[in-house]
Amino acid sequence: MDRRAFLTAATAGLLLPQTATPAAARTLRSDPFTLGVASGDPSADGFVLWTRLAVDPLGGDGRGGMPARDVDVDWQVSADERFSTIVRSGTATARARDAHSVHVELDGLEPGREYFYRFRSEGRLSPAGRTRTTPTGETPLTFAVAACAHYEHGYYTAYRRLAEQEPDLVVFLGDYMYEYGPSGYTALAGRVRTHTPGKCETLADYRLRHAQYKSDHDLQAAHLVGPWLMSFDDHEIENNWAGSVSSTGAPGFTRRRAQAFRAYYENMPLRRASLQGAVLRVNRRISWGTLARFHLLDTRQFRDDQACLDGVRAGCDDRLASGRTLLGADQWRWLESGLRGSTTRWNLLGQQILMAQRDYKVGPGREVNLDSWDGYAAERTRLLGSLAGTSNPVVLTGDAHMHHLAELKTDFDDPDSPVVAKELVASSIASDGDGYRDRTWIAEALQENPHISFIDQRRGYLMAKLTRDELSVDFRTLDYISRRGARAKTSHRLTLPATTGAAAAAQAGAPRAG
Repeated sequence: MDRRAFLTAATAGLLLPQTATPAAARTLRSDPFTLGVASGDPSADGFVLWTRLAVDPLGGDGRGGMPARDVDVDWQVSADERFSTIVRSGTATARARDAHSVHVELDGLEPGREYFYRFRSEGRLSPAGRTRTTPTGETPLTFAVAACAHYEHGYYTAYRRLAEQEPDLVVFLGDYMYEYGPSGYTALAGRVRTHTPGKCETLADYRLRHAQYKSDHDLQAAHLVGPWLMSFDDHEIENNWAGSVSSTGAPGFTRRRAQAFRAYYENMPLRRASLQGAVLRVNRRISWGTLARFHLLDTRQFRDDQACLDGVRAGCDDRLASGRTLLGADQWRWLESGLRGSTTRWNLLGQQILMAQRDYKVGPGREVNLDSWDGYAAERTRLLGSLAGTSNPVVLTGDAHMHHLAELKTDFDDPDSPVVAKELVASSIASDGDGYRDRTWIAEALQENPHISFIDQRRGYLMAKLTRDELSVDFRTLDYISRRGARAKTSHRLTLPATTGAAAAAQAGAPRAG
């Protein structure tokens, strides 16, 4: 069975054995696997398997229509898609207090190979998913980069097209779900689908909204094809929040954030160690053998409040202050240590907000987005200085709702300043609805920002192939998402050769692109 046939069969439930518990013995009234299955955080000998039971995903109390009791869930891992060679199995408990979510952390498996997994509960079987362990050598890697999937703004066709390309790994860089109530944030084309009632503020609200997003079959298909590396941005909690500060000044934000983190963990393939009381640790490192190391950052939880009351503004000197931090002291030390100690050929920073300087004003003067790295300019300069000494650094970014390709420099105002890394920004899966291609606007933006060489305002994702010698990236776009069925196409292609060190990286100049 090839990969495409596996995806089709898995989403149709054709890979499941036909035995089942008699109906009279069941206590759950219908299929509990309505939210699908997922895997994540692979290592050389394991990964995380996830599911969450819900017989009524949109039940108003956020509990998915499940009874107020714990439920046993059997799981299997197989060396083949037909489950004829079971290599590991066991039983986990889906606890009512955890919204009946299940996180199974596997180890002791073989490195660098595919595995297949599924769950069973009270005689009902989940779809079968494909996952993998990481290799130990320089095995090539195909990975996707995605972000920003506002449910109301359009269908998740981009997830379906991503799944059809069957990457080894998916890197998701934030805004998996949005907290707004119905029509709380509208796209130009209006509302295609409708959020669950009300703005997310309580644990039940966040659980219900996650269930609504997870119920989408195109999203489920994207989780079936391989493991994901998950990170959040702002909308998983609240627009433009910063540390312990609410962007709206609403009372009780610390409690609200803790409840949103809990719901996020319950609905993602994350390791148990990530949830530490009121803190959700998503900054972590995942190595793909000796080929690449992913350094995943958290650009929300430990930052200072935005300068000058946030927004896109001119003349905000506070953003330049040397003491301002986006990463926080502990994460900064963790990142610097990881960059210095990395021995992999490539180093990929997965983070949420535009790192390149971005002038939004046409003509004299400058306006920048204070929620992005432009609002924390001194720390960005220090980070880019660290990247200059790192083997083949590449920055992967979400949030912008537009594809960008940028050169990262320690001094963006000096044309002769060396390029220390490239930044690849993935457009949104759905946020802002049907995209467009305003060539006049794009030309003006590129002229104002000569270190940015490509922008595309359409929805989409990145698909990358990484080898020892080069990184090749397709910027994938869809012409519409307000109705189903759009095809994905490559609107831009980048080939970035590997270098042997920081000096060579600085001399490499612009990447080959087409």
